[in-house]
Amino acid sequence: MPLQKISEFDTDYHNTIGKDIKELGIYIQGTDEKIGTIIDAVLDEQGAFRYLIVDIGVWVFGKKVLLPIGKSRIDSTADRVYVVGLTREQAEKLPEYHEHTALDYDYEEQVRGGYRTPSVPLDATSTAAVASTVGRTSPSLDRNNYTYAQEPDLYDVSAHGDQTFKLYEERLVANKQRRKTGEVAIGKHVETDTVNVAVSLEKERVVIERVTPKDAGKVVSAETANFREGEVAHLEIYEEVADVQKEAFLREEVRVQKVVDKETVEVQETIRREELEVETDGTLKVNKTDRV
Repeated sequence: MPLQKISEFDTDYHNTIGKDIKELGIYIQGTDEKIGTIIDAVLDEQGAFRYLIVDIGVWVFGKKVLLPIGKSRIDSTADRVYVVGLTREQAEKLPEYHEHTALDYDYEEQVRGGYRTPSVPLDATSTAAVASTVGRTSPSLDRNNYTYAQEPDLYDVSAHGDQTFKLYEERLVANKQRRKTGEVAIGKHVETDTVNVAVSLEKERVVIERVTPKDAGKVVSAETANFREGEVAHLEIYEEVADVQKEAFLREEVRVQKVVDKETVEVQETIRREELEVETDGTLKVNKTDRV
């Protein structure tokens, strides 16, 4: 039963299958740990998928291996391929795939031997015989009459019926962010006013008054009558002028501080939730149980 790469089997496979599986990420089911990338697929002569060629460089640098199609689950919506029941230790022991590796029965047996759990006893004619079954019995496999249907765990994509779907929902997580809403600059400036002040001033003036004495006309002696020239009376005259000075005094004190006002606000947002959809064909009855 010759095996071929998908591009060799159908050069127009992109339009045939509707989507190219190359370059899809490959993850471990249950842990979502990425282990590598799909680089090609291998089909049998009837066009059935048998293996995915996987670059597991995330686990083992530079190593490419074959992954039996039954050990994978393709999630086309997430563009991912999940691997069922593969450990790093198994991956390290798998036979390496090279570009020109002959995909014959013996090489396939080496690949199958790395995935069988527990091992299946092989016909003694196989050069890739593996250990006998541990804990269970299985029919012997004959290389001359071997069919992929004999190992559904490796090649039947429906063999792994128990699958777990994770349903996610969004919820609002209220956080607070501190942001600057403004800035207040507080300073001083000088304003000027023109004011009037009343000042009472005194000013001296000279008043000359001529009066007639009571003894006017009375004769006085020659000694008393002292006739002389140049007699002058001196008076100093003063006046007050306004002398206004400015004095500074403390008028008031300004205190600057911040206070925090609290308020509760309501924010509305649309959140999503995944719900399970079950579609049946025909009269198939599906029992659903409550979450545990």
